[in-house]
Amino acid sequence: MKFSGKKFYLVSIFSLLLSFFFAANFCSAAFLKPGTQADIGEQAAKSAESGYETNNVSDIYALVQTVINAFLALVGVILLAYLLYAGYKWMTAHGEEKKVDQAKETIQRAITGLIIIVAAYAISIFVMDRLQQGTLREGSTSNPATPVVPTSQQVFPPNTGALDGG
Repeated sequence: MKFSGKKFYLVSIFSLLLSFFFAANFCSAAFLKPGTQADIGEQAAKSAESGYETNNVSDIYALVQTVINAFLALVGVILLAYLLYAGYKWMTAHGEEKKVDQAKETIQRAITGLIIIVAAYAISIFVMDRLQQGTLREGSTSNPATPVVPTSQQVFPPNTGALDGG
């Protein structure tokens, strides 16, 4: 990829401004009171001790679901950027049919990807919920395809004699 002078200038200005924002955050930490620094250290130690325990199976499922959700969210953000890029390409096409068609194809691909991501999210929620309930591992004990036929005692209860006077 070849950078022109103008693009290089814009990227360098943007990265310089971004580095100032990060440097301001790091420098402000140096001016904290010693008690505040100790409190931050204690809170960091407490948060490092907490986390996911793998003793409970449902916690493992929650961890897996969290990782899946994070991955799908990242892919969703990438697709959003892809849509914005395609829209930018369409707006800057200046009526050239080839560029407009390319932008339309890019938007169609991004929307298709978005539909796939939403479906993957729904499937992952469904499967993880079933795993937590145990219905995917153990299955059910009765066969729902086999009809239950009532016995003659259930259909016709024994005669108590209350209605025939005897």
